[in-house]
Amino acid sequence: MGVQIPPSAPIKAEENYAFCKEHYLKQANHIKNHNSLVPLRPPLKWAGGKRWQIPYLLPLWKPNRHRRLVEPFCGGLAVALNLEPNQALLNDKNSHLIHFYRWVKKGLKINLPLENKKTIFYQYRSRFNQLLDEGNEASAEAAVIFYYLNKTGYNGLCRFNRKGRFNVPFGKHAQINYLYSFADYEETFARWVFMNCDVEDVPVQSGDFIYADPPYDVSFTQYSKDGFKWEQQIRTAEWLAQHKGPVVLTNQATNRIVQLYKKLGFEMRFLSAPRMISCTGNRQTAREVFATKNL
Repeated sequence: MGVQIPPSAPIKAEENYAFCKEHYLKQANHIKNHNSLVPLRPPLKWAGGKRWQIPYLLPLWKPNRHRRLVEPFCGGLAVALNLEPNQALLNDKNSHLIHFYRWVKKGLKINLPLENKKTIFYQYRSRFNQLLDEGNEASAEAAVIFYYLNKTGYNGLCRFNRKGRFNVPFGKHAQINYLYSFADYEETFARWVFMNCDVEDVPVQSGDFIYADPPYDVSFTQYSKDGFKWEQQIRTAEWLAQHKGPVVLTNQATNRIVQLYKKLGFEMRFLSAPRMISCTGNRQTAREVFATKNL
């Protein structure tokens, strides 16, 4: 089964936006009419979110929704929250992200004042780094501050220096709607498992449906203190190519990524991806490869 996109020509940005909006709203209305619910929005802002890919993923996921969804790079959960799997194994190398999700799953409540102010932001950033220095990165306090820094920091970034210290500057947002309770997520998260490990250590099963969205093959890869190098792109693609079940793999369509995925036997389509968040604030579209295997 293939995605109905021309195999070589990317969809123009404005067409892509219109297509995604139309099909996503149809899906949202369908869910609302049948379940009186719409998909939960991701609780965090996250660079490279793939909510815009849902119209392309749904035709592949629907016949396979009896399977467990596995995401080795779950990021902001835009895909999982929109596909709504009954079971999911969601992994990310960013330990702070996973600690936050685990606390939400346990019923995280925020009892600290959250304000969109520069002075408050840098106070909380210093406190967060202090918690990391003290070995308390998995605490509820760290999860709360991580949420605040994510919502208040510049451009939705999560960036660490080589010493592992959070160094994103203040974001200067006009208005921020903070959540103080995550009760709406608890029922969904109760069915999902969150992990923080290397991609090859994710305990996949042969029948799992894998959606993999590794960091773009670009120079900016500091989503964790160790970054994500070309060698890891190769290792990830080779690991996914061995999976017996359905696989969807996305990345920026650089020449070497396209050559790598082609060599490993992936079927490829190309999309024009909106850059909703980036390290520089750039909102230009990016040509992205949408690769599949066993579908």
